[in-house]
Parts: sequence; structure tokens; C-alpha cells
Amino acid sequence: MNISRSGYRVFSANSTTACTELAKKITERLGVELGKSLVYQEPNRETRVDVKESVRGQDIFIIQTLPRDVNTAIMELLVMAYALKTSCAKNIIGVIPYFPYSKQCKMRKRGSIVCKLLASMLTKAGLTHIITMDLHQKEIQGFFSIPVDNLRASPFLIQYIQEEVRPQYCAVDRVVPLSAQRAQSYAERLRLGIAVIHGEAHHFDSELVDGPQSPPVHCLTTGHTGLELPLMMAKEKPPITVVGDVGGRIAIIVDDLIDDVRDFVAAAEILKERGAYKIYIMATHGLLSADAPRLIEESAIDEVVVTNTVPHDVQKLQCPKIKTVDISMILAEAIRRIHNGESMAYLFRNIAVDD
Repeated sequence: MNISRSGYRVFSANSTTACTELAKKITERLGVELGKSLVYQEPNRETRVDVKESVRGQDIFIIQTLPRDVNTAIMELLVMAYALKTSCAKNIIGVIPYFPYSKQCKMRKRGSIVCKLLASMLTKAGLTHIITMDLHQKEIQGFFSIPVDNLRASPFLIQYIQEEVRPQYCAVDRVVPLSAQRAQSYAERLRLGIAVIHGEAHHFDSELVDGPQSPPVHCLTTGHTGLELPLMMAKEKPPITVVGDVGGRIAIIVDDLIDDVRDFVAAAEILKERGAYKIYIMATHGLLSADAPRLIEESAIDEVVVTNTVPHDVQKLQCPKIKTVDISMILAEAIRRIHNGESMAYLFRNIAVDD
């Protein structure tokens, strides 16, 4: 394809070479060259973006994968989007396979919904459309005033299970309640039984009472109000247990992302004790922070299968159990369809509302 006549460009907003691999795979599938730009950090740590070609009146797709320095990657995306906006690009579409801060999408005491803040920043910077994959909560789409296409990685992960894991001997499990619908979806598509992992392996003590040293209402100098709130019992989750038969079967734990792996490791130990033959972890986003590779390597987990939405080459060198599934095909097709004004429904075929 002649990129000068294609009417669109594909740029990478990453300043590190290792994080542009997904962008290269996408452009190869599209038959276009990666847009010429320079993204770097100045000595004072400020982000600078130089676009090396004209983008006037064109559709621009910015691919941004997130390395370990998430905040730098976000700033790179914001600065590039604004640079393209001021260069008179027609539309600026952010291709963000893993949307950062997606876990911070609910209010916690005096905290903030950072995910909504980020959505506002991206829109203000000039993005007119977002392509992402497997948002931690689908309701995050409501934070945006622009279209958001939340693609699914499940077809690629299910294909891996069918080809590599011999699914006739599998049981599908879940670790946390948020994965219930996802596990159910996998089980129904693979025609498998489902077992439920309930409870938590780790308990973290934290002071949840606001102002424990405050005097009761009736002791205030303003006078007695007669207000006495009923005492709410604190929640206490039981130790991790398995509901369902996994004896002699391959257990597949599914989730949208895997970062802190301690709960997964504890679940794998319980599954082994219950007679599971092999244990696989399937997740879209493999953040695998801190000492996750070491913990996986030393655990009863046989494989951790993730997609390439997040670069994890270093983690794979530390742990051979980590396997990667390429999802560049669906992102390339989404880019092509959006530019040509075609329906995106094909990319969501056989996906129910509650998946």
C-alpha cells in the first residue's frame, strides 16, 4: 500500500525500542510503514515529541503500549496526541491495548477515580477515538465523551487452549468475583465444567475506620443529637477453597490481567492438593510486576499465557513458563475498519453483552 495515498498514518508513542514491537507487527499486517516521529526524554526528564512528516487532514493512529514506567508512557501519549492535533490531523485515534489506571475506576474513601481523570486528559489532548482491549471494568467506557472500542482477546486465548491444552480434560476456575462472567464464558465456549475458587490467600491489615479517636456524637460540645449508627460487622473472607471437582483435570484460571501473582500461586497450590493434573493461567494483560517471574517459576503453575498488549520480554527471560499470544491481527483489522468507515460488529461476533 502506498502510504502517501492511504489517507492515514500509524505512529508509535513509545520512546523505548522494546515497546514498539507490537506497533511494527500491526503496520506489517496493514502493509504500511510506521510513521516517522521522535519520542524521547530530555535530561530534565521532560517528554519531547517531534513528528517528522505531514499529517494534515489525515486519520492518525497512535499505538501506545505501556512499559514499566507507566506515567512516562502516559505523558508520551498525551504530548504526541497534542502535537498531532496542533498539526491539523483530521482524526486522532489512540490504540491503547492495556488502558492504564483501570483498577482505579471506583472511589476509595478520599481517593479519586484516576481512570476518569486519565480519560478526560486523553480527550483534552486531542484523541477522537480509543481502541483498547479487555478493560478491567466495561463501565470505564462511560468515562469518555468519545467512542471507545473495547476489543476482546478471548478468541486468541481460547484458540491457544484448543490447540495446546487438550480442552477435553479441562476445568475452568476463577480467582476473584470479577472473573466470574469471564470464566463462565470460557467454559461455555469450550464445553467444559466450571469450578469456583473462593476466598483469599492474603490478608492485609489496614485501618478502615475514619477518625477512630474522634469522640462519640453525644460527647460533642454542640450538644446531644441522639444519633447512634448501627454497628456494621467487618468483612472477613475465608481461606481460599475450591468448589467443584478438579481431580485429574487440567485447571485453567482466567482473568483480565495478572500483576501481583501471589493469589494465583496460592490458588495453584490448592488446586494441586485437590488433584489437578496441570494448571494454566490465562490473562489478557501480563503486567507481571516486581518478583512475579520468580514466584511463577517456583510455583505449581505450569504455564502463564498472556497476550502482547504489554511488553514482557524481560519477564519471559526470567521465567520460561510465560507464553505469549499475538493479538496484533485484531488491532490491525480495527484500524483498517475505522479508517474505511466499516462496521466493527465483525470483531465482536458471538460476544454476548455480559462477556
